[in-house]
Amino acid sequence: MSGGSGGQRSPRRRSAGLRPGPLANADFRLLSSGQLTSTIGDFCYAVALPWLILSTHGGPVLLGTVLACYGVPRTVLIPVGGILADKVGPRTVMLAADIARCVLVTALAVLAARRTDSLAMLGPIAALLGAGEGVFLPASYTIMPAILESDQLQAGNALSTAMVQTGSLAGPVLGGLLASTAGPVPAFTVDAASFATSAAALALISTRRRPAPTADPGEPGERSMAEERAAGSAPGVADPAGTVPAGPDPAGPDPAGPDPAGTEPAVAAAAAGPVPAAQTARAAEQAAPSVWALLRRSRLLQTIVAVCVAANLASGGTFEVALPALAHERFGAAAYGALIACFGAGAVIGTLAASRASGLRRQVLIACGAFLIEGAAICLVPFLGGLAGACAAILLVAICNGFGNIVVITLLQQWAPGHLLGRVMSLVMLASMGSFPASVAVSGVLVRHLGPAPFFPVAGIVLAVSVLGALSQREFRDFGVTAADVQGGLRAEPA
Repeated sequence: MSGGSGGQRSPRRRSAGLRPGPLANADFRLLSSGQLTSTIGDFCYAVALPWLILSTHGGPVLLGTVLACYGVPRTVLIPVGGILADKVGPRTVMLAADIARCVLVTALAVLAARRTDSLAMLGPIAALLGAGEGVFLPASYTIMPAILESDQLQAGNALSTAMVQTGSLAGPVLGGLLASTAGPVPAFTVDAASFATSAAALALISTRRRPAPTADPGEPGERSMAEERAAGSAPGVADPAGTVPAGPDPAGPDPAGPDPAGTEPAVAAAAAGPVPAAQTARAAEQAAPSVWALLRRSRLLQTIVAVCVAANLASGGTFEVALPALAHERFGAAAYGALIACFGAGAVIGTLAASRASGLRRQVLIACGAFLIEGAAICLVPFLGGLAGACAAILLVAICNGFGNIVVITLLQQWAPGHLLGRVMSLVMLASMGSFPASVAVSGVLVRHLGPAPFFPVAGIVLAVSVLGALSQREFRDFGVTAADVQGGLRAEPA
């Protein structure tokens, strides 16, 4: 991939020499600060909406209906968000969604000031807010490769996610204080202001490069890391460790053809992988015309989608049904708050740890090791002797989950064909979020008949089996390995 024009370097690029890492990138700082602010506002909304409905003439039925009005369009429009992110660019999609949601939440604040709680008024606004969120989410996972160089991508994902998680901890506190002292109107106002702030930050961002051209993926020109790996060449930007200089322009050769960088045969063989058929398969994946064609061709993507469905079937019910039921049965409300706080703190620790792991080899195996530890910790939550043991287990679960998620998301961003990146991310998100209703429904039945404690070993075993099943697939075990092989081969070359 290339960025900028000619030999000139922008002020943002020059600042990297002074402050290395994603935070040296002004666009990244704008994006992350805007998303932090928006997340705080989102959780103010999450507190204010139930408070508005339950404190007027509404009740649980109205609340559930309004939440369904929000949730259904959000899930349905996730694939649309991925398509739009690929067609018009993730920044444009995110900016439009934030502006629309700012207007909608402002209208909601006006309704709250008038103490309006009818479904006819709240339902359409909730549905449009959910639609905006559904369109926004895939774009938010697609924009990072357009802002950061590949060697900074994992650290950037980790730092951005940690900031969002920090907002998810601060937002409910602020929303609760506002709703309890001044009613829901100020909380809605904060949410509207947070969308305006995020939109302003997005408007200032300049995505200097795109993940890949939106034209025919086989055209000469800018190519993703995965495309260059399929070509058996060193990427035209720094490698994951930031040590490989950019090679000559790779635009001429065909993506499945000879090494354009003039690498020695031994190094080219290492870059292409041990099996020529694997190189051919990767080239076919990069040429896929649609995400569904890619899903049919790629065993790797099939495996990731299957693991997402299985893992989220286990985890959704664990934390939304079994954990509160366990806390209610044994510990109390304050203890449940402590368990949630431990999860939030662990998630931040895990994501920040992932920011330091981008130089490790075979990262997918390390991530799977973290997921297996997570499964074991889930099994032990009810059986460690009380609240302290449960908090320790939940903390470990969150650390492993945060670490593994960042690693896999980053590898997926680097692997996906640039012209399909938004749609690939939306497919994975849909597999994760789409399994949530089934997860909570099934776990509710299991917890009712078995109690909360036996559910945790079941959930942990489901997670572990799904990860081990993924590891049985060679394509998954080799996920992300080729870039490290290229790096190692080039380092072995004499100076």
